[in-house]
Amino acid sequence: MGIIESLRMALESLRGHKTRSSLTLLGMVIGVFAIIVSVTAVEVIDVYFKEKLQFLGSSTFSITRTPMIQTGRLDSSVRNRPAITFEQVERLEDLMQLPVTVSVIEDFTRGKVVYSDRETEPDIVVLGVDENMLGNYSYELDMGRFFTSDDLAYARPVCVLGTDVTNALFQFENPIGKVVKAGGTRCEIIGVLESKGSIFGQSQDSRIYIPITRGFSTYGGSNRNIANISVRVHNPVMINAATDEATGRMRVIRKVEPGKGNNFEISTNDSMQAIFEAFTGTLTAGGAGIGLISLLAAGIGIMNIMLVSVTERTREIGIRKSIGARRKDILRQFLLEAFFLCQIGGFIGLLLGAGVGNGVAFYFDISTVFPTDWAIISVVMVTGIALIFGGYPAFKAARLSPIDALRWE
Repeated sequence: MGIIESLRMALESLRGHKTRSSLTLLGMVIGVFAIIVSVTAVEVIDVYFKEKLQFLGSSTFSITRTPMIQTGRLDSSVRNRPAITFEQVERLEDLMQLPVTVSVIEDFTRGKVVYSDRETEPDIVVLGVDENMLGNYSYELDMGRFFTSDDLAYARPVCVLGTDVTNALFQFENPIGKVVKAGGTRCEIIGVLESKGSIFGQSQDSRIYIPITRGFSTYGGSNRNIANISVRVHNPVMINAATDEATGRMRVIRKVEPGKGNNFEISTNDSMQAIFEAFTGTLTAGGAGIGLISLLAAGIGIMNIMLVSVTERTREIGIRKSIGARRKDILRQFLLEAFFLCQIGGFIGLLLGAGVGNGVAFYFDISTVFPTDWAIISVVMVTGIALIFGGYPAFKAARLSPIDALRWE
């Protein structure tokens, strides 16, 4: 009996037992779905992180008091580190020998921005920055101008708006030159930034920027901790050398004793991506493990169903053997039945898993992905399950004696 005839008979057998075939198929669908949906969702998250982390750039690193990305509760020695003050930032800028540009961001307050009889939602963050913020944090100016060194030196009451604030207050008019009230202080709008979107679920456009010196004079706390210090290297090739020099300078500025660990953190694009890759790798392994357990359970179900099928079709096997069917023909037919069940279930599970996994991407407007590697792995796994769990029932059917099979009632 040829392969085509075996295929035809296998398909007819599956069609003849639709309920049993469907239930067996469902187990395989669930197993592959569990693997693909988990790894797809994790890859979507991973791509999102990589896209959003580009704000650091290949020639920029950040200095913070505590880790920028925190997993779990921080040790008390980290939580109790002394503040990185603006004075320390200025000393670092003066001491650096390599050509770099230093910039700062500090959040002062949160509330609504008011203009005339219009106001925003009470979630606008007032950030203090310097004149180098645009270049160091990859922002673009949409209209007007940005802060100058004189604005910083004289702590002028000027501000630059994010697009969410602009759209809420000045949808039909030019905001430049208007005076708004933000966080209890008035400032003149001198510029508007282009939209930056969201990062980690927080909008980067629901912000209003003021000179950091103005923030100190308005809200006090000149010795407060600076949230983020960005150091941009003029020559990207010197990024490692600049990181090493900044580490040494900060240790001197913050009086860290020789042999003791840093009481600050330096983060680069690569170091932050490494943290996320370790995190997403753990999630992928966990999701794949759960899916593998589901696949094994589905495989056991297939073997059970196939054994029942062999028992029910014992007389059929005897008749086929009596008219010339060989062991390999019987073996091939039952293996093909298991193969079809596994492959069809795997294909459906693959499509469903990729679709549901990318549902997060569609909802949050993130780039979609398709886990090609895991799709191939899933196909190989379901093929292996078909051969392993379908092999024993097929082998048992092939070894049946024609005489004993014909006597079966």
